[in-house]
Amino acid sequence: MKKISLVLIALIALVACKEEPVKNRKIEVKYPTTKKVDTVTNYFGTDVKDPYRWLEDDMSEETADWVKAENKATYGYLDNIPFREELKERLTKLWNYEKVGSPFIEGDYTYFYKNNGLQNQYVIYRYKNDEDVSKAEIFLDPNTFKEDGTISLGGLNFSDNGKMAAYSISEGGSDWRKVLVMNAETKEIVEDTLIDVKFSGISWKGNEGFFYSSYDKPKGSELSAKTDQHKLYYHKLGTAQKSDELIYGGTPEQKHRYVGGGTTEDNNYLVVTASVSTSGNKLFIKDLTKPNSKFVTILDHTDSDTYVMDNKGSQLFLVTNLDAPNKKVVKVDADNPTPNNWKDVIPETENVLNAGSGGGAIFANYMVDAVSKVMQYDFDGTLVREINLPGIGSVGGFGAKKEDTELYYSFTNYVTPGSIYKYDIASGKSTLYVKPDIDFNPEDYESKQIFYTSKDGTKVPMIITHKKGLELNGKNPTILYGYGGFNISLTPSFSIANVVWMEQGGIYAVANLRGGGEYGKKWHNAGIKQKKQNVFDDFIAAAEYLIAENYTSTDYLAIRGGSNGGLLVGATMTQRPDLMKVALPAVGVLDMLRYHTFTAGAGWAYDYGTADDSKEMFEYLKGYSPVHNVKAGTEYPATLITTGDHDDRVVPAHSFKFAAELQEKQTGDNPVLIRIETDAGHGAGTPVSKTIDQYADIFGFTLYNMGFDVLPKTMADGIKK
Repeated sequence: MKKISLVLIALIALVACKEEPVKNRKIEVKYPTTKKVDTVTNYFGTDVKDPYRWLEDDMSEETADWVKAENKATYGYLDNIPFREELKERLTKLWNYEKVGSPFIEGDYTYFYKNNGLQNQYVIYRYKNDEDVSKAEIFLDPNTFKEDGTISLGGLNFSDNGKMAAYSISEGGSDWRKVLVMNAETKEIVEDTLIDVKFSGISWKGNEGFFYSSYDKPKGSELSAKTDQHKLYYHKLGTAQKSDELIYGGTPEQKHRYVGGGTTEDNNYLVVTASVSTSGNKLFIKDLTKPNSKFVTILDHTDSDTYVMDNKGSQLFLVTNLDAPNKKVVKVDADNPTPNNWKDVIPETENVLNAGSGGGAIFANYMVDAVSKVMQYDFDGTLVREINLPGIGSVGGFGAKKEDTELYYSFTNYVTPGSIYKYDIASGKSTLYVKPDIDFNPEDYESKQIFYTSKDGTKVPMIITHKKGLELNGKNPTILYGYGGFNISLTPSFSIANVVWMEQGGIYAVANLRGGGEYGKKWHNAGIKQKKQNVFDDFIAAAEYLIAENYTSTDYLAIRGGSNGGLLVGATMTQRPDLMKVALPAVGVLDMLRYHTFTAGAGWAYDYGTADDSKEMFEYLKGYSPVHNVKAGTEYPATLITTGDHDDRVVPAHSFKFAAELQEKQTGDNPVLIRIETDAGHGAGTPVSKTIDQYADIFGFTLYNMGFDVLPKTMADGIKK
């Protein structure tokens, strides 16, 4: 009788736990004391206090000590989340599957990227073109660069004949790169390493050398000091870096924050883009067949995003949004390439265009409500066919060399792991090439797109993904993700981490906010400068929709975003702290009055404006800047800020200052923690091991602060048993 009673009590407790997770219990956390200094800046007659500016000095021992103290407090909390290790184990198990990239031919070899499952970095393999893939050998293994995987591979580019290769590496996630030159046949490094390369591609000129871009090394901290004038160089094989020829960017007239250069496939032209911000570029070409030829201007202003897609002899094919917000393809002769001579090849449509070429065809990848539709054209602009895609989702990779007869493209969506298809350019036939073997059944999940109404009446799309049969009872743990900036589009893609979240009965929702590129330049411009509040309003409206439709409720809602999306989370949680239970700002731009003083931050002014522009712009930025809008006596959501100590894109001082403000002014029991990853940057190249640890911490923190003491899936399984 006693045993039966205990079992009944246990079942009753378990059912009660499922109905309503235990609330109001907490893990004790003691925040470090963060000193305040009397720092004030005057903007147009207004004094603005900046008590935590000392945290901007990433070279000081005092900042380093603060980082250690904050991490100690943070991990003291995370280590006590009861199911954190269970999440990590599940993430590790699911992550452990073979991932293979599309093959590509360089010289006598076919190359491809592969990760066996839990390798920190992808490995590059190759096999002879006349052999089978079973003969593949390792060509380059970035996992050997450093034992913990914190040195990653950036770009890898081959000379025309495939006999030489140049590849860049990033140390600790930094945007500053080194470039190594290798004899591809012997796999031996053949030259001194090029150093201090940043925001650069590698583009070979035949087999003689390559073009790359960089800045002069800044004085002071290389991780936070301002980088302002980008320059294009040419490195000739067999010479020292100090002898590299400056091609563009060396004069006041050529001063731009971003300069890139690349050769056309036939090596006839060097194409140079020059930008003062992340939006809009000038465009120049140089005839490489003529010694000492001068640059010819295609565009002398930055009013559009325009690039050279391909060429046929002297005929250039450009993709542009000049007078075409959704982009179009035009052609022009290289001798007279200015816009008044352009002729439409593929005119603008109501959908946003991204175009590439290969095998004598143009592939127009249209975005229709954030999902892909691909059309194949010839170079006269005649439609060949609409390509029959595997489903509704995102595709990439429609590009190839001129002589290729086939290409490879990828397909994915929120419930379909990324697969690779081989495409025959002449017939239009697609064949499945690689399908990953994952412990995941897409049939158990559903993903649907809805349109909700923002504050000003604008219709905004959102894709909501979760397990089939989920009860809309307002108690489902939900992550709402957004970005909303820089003309970047959030299109459907598969994520192992999101699978683990949805296994717990979680909902994953992605809103396509204004400021992004989902509906072209007009959509982008509707969320910049003094229209930036539209982006936050769109995000708030997405949260309100999920709550109104009973997908979730305030107690079970988390908001998440990174970089510009970190700003989105910071602004939303300070404007509407009542709306969500958990906030997860990652590597965020959070001090809007000073962002432009660090690294290449001034290049973001197209989207944000700067506090130096005008009194009106200063006041607008101050009005939403997360660091400046934390108010004493306010109960903010449970917050886990994440950043990396080597982030030289969005310097970690943004996150440091925001954490200090929140910890000082938070009311109530919701924790405010900052997780500072060591030897990590803005995200690219992060080792798999660190990525898994981070997701376990983020999901663990989120679910625990939603009131769960055991994982929701564990509770459900327990009841079934």
